Amino acid sequence: MATALTEPVFVEAPRATIEKVAVIVSKGSLEGVYPALILANGARMEGIEANVFFTFFGLDAIRKDRAGKLKVATVGNPGMHLPTLLGALPGMSAFATRMMSRQMEKLDIPPVPEFLELLADSGAKLYACQATVEMFGLTEADFVPHVEQVLTVGEFYDIAAGGEIIFT
Repeated sequence: MATALTEPVFVEAPRATIEKVAVIVSKGSLEGVYPALILANGARMEGIEANVFFTFFGLDAIRKDRAGKLKVATVGNPGMHLPTLLGALPGMSAFATRMMSRQMEKLDIPPVPEFLELLADSGAKLYACQATVEMFGLTEADFVPHVEQVLTVGEFYDIAAGGEIIFT
């Protein structure tokens, strides 16, 4: 006796939505900071909660004395497609920084200090890593006013619970 085979029925699962992101910024170069800010901004524009945690050299992005002075890393940066020796030439980092800044401006992407303000105004929360703050001998007074708090990693995990973690 033959049995009838039926076509499989595919049922599309409901699409999961992201409601919260935790963006970790550990690099202090323009090409290390901008992706994090753009991702956090995109999240806020979509109504997604965004928490941004700055650690190690990523703290440069939120330091009052450095936020507006970030540079493109030209030495040892494979994305530059330059031999290390060329990237080390005097003025190469400044040149690459000017070029990237012009490109960002053409795309209407604000400079880092303005971007941080925009993020804070949109409801994104900016945090500094306590261990790194202590390691570098910094205080809360060293940071731009948009930084909510200096937190331990554990405290940040509590805030970020349930969110998608994004490393830049």
